[in-house]
Amino acid sequence: MVGAELSPPGPPPLCSPPPLPGTAWPHRAPWGPWAPWGPWAPGVRVAPLHSTYHEDGPPSYYDNQDFPSAHWDDKSIRQAFIRKVFLVLSLQLSVTFAFVAVFTFVKGVKGFVQRNVWTYYISYAVFFISLIVLSCCGDFRRKHPWNLVALSILTVSLSYMVGMIASFYNTDAVIMAVGITVVVCFTVVIFSLQTKYDFTSCRGVLIICLVVLILFSILCIFIRNRIMDIIYASLGALLFTCFLAVDTQMILGNKQLALSPEEYVFAALNLYTDIINIFLYILAIIGRAKE
Repeated sequence: MVGAELSPPGPPPLCSPPPLPGTAWPHRAPWGPWAPWGPWAPGVRVAPLHSTYHEDGPPSYYDNQDFPSAHWDDKSIRQAFIRKVFLVLSLQLSVTFAFVAVFTFVKGVKGFVQRNVWTYYISYAVFFISLIVLSCCGDFRRKHPWNLVALSILTVSLSYMVGMIASFYNTDAVIMAVGITVVVCFTVVIFSLQTKYDFTSCRGVLIICLVVLILFSILCIFIRNRIMDIIYASLGALLFTCFLAVDTQMILGNKQLALSPEEYVFAALNLYTDIINIFLYILAIIGRAKE
């Protein structure tokens, strides 16, 4: 969810500081044994959560109990907002999984990215800069078409990183991870849209869990253990599944916390980073389980 916390970026692999591809795990992901997004994952949380903003700045959402927004009283505006969010999200995911498919199935491309790890670091830098711009510059984030340009740059750079990570896994593991991610995310989104339970009220608990996960990932750096890696990745997948439920409900506008209808780019980025985190954690689980 992007309306959450912007974790300080760590080394390029989307998680805890990992070894370079080909060092300790030559045929695995660049980060080595642990899951992709750990404590300093680029897309973990795109903006600070748990405060109320009504002007510019990150993120633009409000507390429905204290600040009911007139925008959401118009059902057509809400529906148009939701359609726009899921359209942008669909395009982002299509680009990302196209990269994953090419980097996984085209041997020439797969060999190139595995030999040229420096391209990962460049993509990471581009991703992080665009992430900061979209998270912290409220005016820019709402200014068409520059918001879409920044989002496109972020999507392509992150897609390159995800594709490169996937290239270090067996094809079967990548296909399984994609399938499981689709089922999990589709189920969570549909459930979140239909249920009357307000998941946004649990965000404080999720933030605490994220901090615990970060500490656990640091422990995994020093204690190399396959079981601990699987546990870490499983907890990460579960946590971001919960964040996906929260972010989904934030676009509805009828819960305790909701995103402003102007923030369709911000909302799509929230959902996108949640889904990418889930995919990478599931991929790490499958990869480590098959060893």
